[in-house]
Amino acid sequence: MKKALFPALIIILTTISCSKDDPAPGPSATVYMSLSANSTRNYEFTNNTPPTAPTQYTITSTNRDTLIGTRTYHVFTNSSTGGNQYYNQTGNDYYTFQSLPAAVGSQSVENLYLKDNAAVNTTWTQTYTVTVSGIPVTVTTVNKIIEKNLSRTVNAVTYNDVIHVKTDISATSIVGPVTGLTTDIHTYYAPRVGEIENTTVIDLDFMGIVNHTNTRTVLKTATIL
Repeated sequence: MKKALFPALIIILTTISCSKDDPAPGPSATVYMSLSANSTRNYEFTNNTPPTAPTQYTITSTNRDTLIGTRTYHVFTNSSTGGNQYYNQTGNDYYTFQSLPAAVGSQSVENLYLKDNAAVNTTWTQTYTVTVSGIPVTVTTVNKIIEKNLSRTVNAVTYNDVIHVKTDISATSIVGPVTGLTTDIHTYYAPRVGEIENTTVIDLDFMGIVNHTNTRTVLKTATIL
């Protein structure tokens, strides 16, 4: 069980972060995640370790909002899980809200996944302390704007003004840093559509937990109303 839970926790936290107190650049006029009701985004997920057939899922924007903490989140449905996903835009910051697995306490976390007006090389960080198989683990994610104003082709569609975000993850337990953890995580966001591509490579070798993760998610089609 421990071998499965810790890698799953790392994957869930790949985009979790919050802003540090850097001077804010000027506002962006471009919206990077439309919340329009009835809009759909169709994704393909591929697990490369071991290689498996791609799976498809759709997230659909509803006409409902919900208040979570101090933010109003727009509600989306996910065809794969049958559950809801929650998105919020506050100025130039883009958030999701999600629950961690029951095995690590089911705590809900707010995820600042994109700052669309941040300059290249801007970083933001968030730290969570959770319990994995009875062991307290502190997981830290650092997001960084790698590139902006890109043209990127995904599934034969060319998107402009794309933002490229790299996520690095580190972890510490009561026995010290998780030294056997390396990550290579990249996400691309396009105007109005949001995430168009994500690649996640994670290698973990810690206290008998050995795991290699290599996945790719791409946007197949989208209807943004």
